[in-house]
Amino acid sequence: MLVLGSQLLKLYLQLGGLALLGFILGRLLPPKIPLYIGKFLFWIGVPVGVIAFVRRSDLSGSIWLAPAIAWVAILLGVGLSWIWLRSKTNPGSASLEAGSSSLWSHQPTQGSFVLSTMVGNTGFIGYPVALALVGEQYFAWALFYDLLGTVIGAYGLGAILAARFGEGSKSYKQFIHAILYNPTLWSLGLGLLVRDIPLPPLLEDGLQGFAWSAIALSLILCGMRLSQLHSWSSVKPASVSLVIKMLIVPLFLGIILSFWGLDRPALLILVLQTAMPPAFATLVLAETYNLDRDLAVTALGLGSVGLLVTLPIWVLMFGIPTV
Repeated sequence: MLVLGSQLLKLYLQLGGLALLGFILGRLLPPKIPLYIGKFLFWIGVPVGVIAFVRRSDLSGSIWLAPAIAWVAILLGVGLSWIWLRSKTNPGSASLEAGSSSLWSHQPTQGSFVLSTMVGNTGFIGYPVALALVGEQYFAWALFYDLLGTVIGAYGLGAILAARFGEGSKSYKQFIHAILYNPTLWSLGLGLLVRDIPLPPLLEDGLQGFAWSAIALSLILCGMRLSQLHSWSSVKPASVSLVIKMLIVPLFLGIILSFWGLDRPALLILVLQTAMPPAFATLVLAETYNLDRDLAVTALGLGSVGLLVTLPIWVLMFGIPTV
């Protein structure tokens, strides 16, 4: 228990300290600075980090299970959110009789609600959490979950659902472009090709140092983005979506996977990735398709704070390995 407490404390200091620094900087610096940092991380920082961490990751075993579980989590979130919406908009439901169904019957609100239950921030937050708790050896599990699950799910199925519920552009070309031209996805392929090529120690150390710096910068960026969120007006629907996304789905999958025979580190990473707060992609989709932006923003903010509460739950339930 003492080891658990010390590791969680270390993680909270890392996550909270860097995010708090980003939050403060976000209030002090011009609004364009987070955009520049985001572009740097998107095109250079995260892709180089992926190549570096793949070199030290264990790709043996059932690693291809990671994207499969990601898609199960996505579809489970969509299914549960759809059941909830049906219960609230059914003409015979108690909520309708009480006159409280107008919120849930609004299609843009339904769209943002569904999106916030299906994809999590498995990159900017999921990566550092996985690295801090499990280490580099199993990092590929988090990587495959994010790139082959979350990214494609958000800009593939997510875009289709957003167009279904929204009032904005119905073109999917920009989201197909977002998937195909994602440099992190390509860097994964490159990293797999060159992972066994030896590098001079100085270059290898420099690559690893750059990768960890990119992870730290991504946490600072998350804090800067959170500092720019000003709307918290949709707490009730956001709370329901977060219960589905961050509690019900990871608990269900965690219990099922416990009987799968996975190594504890791999199991923990899959559960943690499943339990991440909503992805920033949900806000992008909400803005593009004119969904309920307030709900998307509120879910992002509440989910990021709620992670500090739920994280110890998953670590206690599904085991914390020794790094």
